[in-house]
Amino acid sequence: MSELNKQCESEVLWNNPASAAKVLQMRNTLSDAIQNIEDIESQLQYNKELLALFIESDAADKRSDEILNEILSDLQNIVKKAKQTEVEYLFSGEDDNNSCFLEIHSGAGGTESDDWASILFRMYSRWAERHKYKITIVNYLSGEEAGIKSVTLKIEGSKAYGWLKTESGIHRLVRISPFNSAGKRHTSFASIWVYPLIDDSIEIDIDESQLRIDTYRSSGAGGQHVNTTDSAVRITHIPTGIVVQSQNDRSQHRNKDECMKMLRSRLYELALKKRTEDTNRSDTQKPDIGWGHQIRSYVLHPYQMVKDLRSNHETGNVTAVLNGEIDDFIHSNLSKKLNK
Repeated sequence: MSELNKQCESEVLWNNPASAAKVLQMRNTLSDAIQNIEDIESQLQYNKELLALFIESDAADKRSDEILNEILSDLQNIVKKAKQTEVEYLFSGEDDNNSCFLEIHSGAGGTESDDWASILFRMYSRWAERHKYKITIVNYLSGEEAGIKSVTLKIEGSKAYGWLKTESGIHRLVRISPFNSAGKRHTSFASIWVYPLIDDSIEIDIDESQLRIDTYRSSGAGGQHVNTTDSAVRITHIPTGIVVQSQNDRSQHRNKDECMKMLRSRLYELALKKRTEDTNRSDTQKPDIGWGHQIRSYVLHPYQMVKDLRSNHETGNVTAVLNGEIDDFIHSNLSKKLNK
């Protein structure tokens, strides 16, 4: 940490703004981590002393229950904070501190899967709000009858990618169909794909002659997502087949800039995967969104359970999960990945 502080004070460092920003980000991350540990230790010590004083005092005191409840509440908050800190210490990737893009695509199942994609959209939005991240809808395509065909979210804030990177994959839902008058059980699929938002200090060469740029009239959920001009932009990177779209802004120029950010992030992620040989699939070679590829199952009928098929972590509290309480699943998968 002292060496990092010396770097921050170095005149040479400040001659390179990109490097300076990176070092400052690293210092701030380490400072936050140290501060978290010190806060947890301080809160624990305070509650230990409070409990000792309570034990020594008259147990029949009128404020006994109030003091005990205060200690219990504080300890529960300490456990929650310690667990979150533990998860963040599992972030080992070079982009884990970055913001990210999260894409949701409906799969096999028609209207059912479109509706399932909208439920996942709500789940991840609530998770992001709980973690105080900024959410921007970059691209939104409604389903033909209900729900969402696809949506791209930009989730901005420290460690957003580190938290969400293990969510990439196929998510399966089993429930009684709300769209079937016979009340039959139905299985739906949707895919999640998370990739980091990279900063300008990382150079990604893009040959514009290899891009196909299309403009079109945006369509979405209403309000800010609907424009009356051809301001939406779709860019196809011909060599890799990667397609990115943005319709969030009324300005075609700004939507193109957003697309280029997404494309740079996608190409960077693809280069990292090739370098680490973590996967040999590019975007156009992702698995079908259907049977045999799911990473997590959400069962609402004939019983209630959410189970991750990689870590085997499961819970019967489906309502809480669909309301965005997915940190335990993230923790279990990060732990499994780290221990490989």
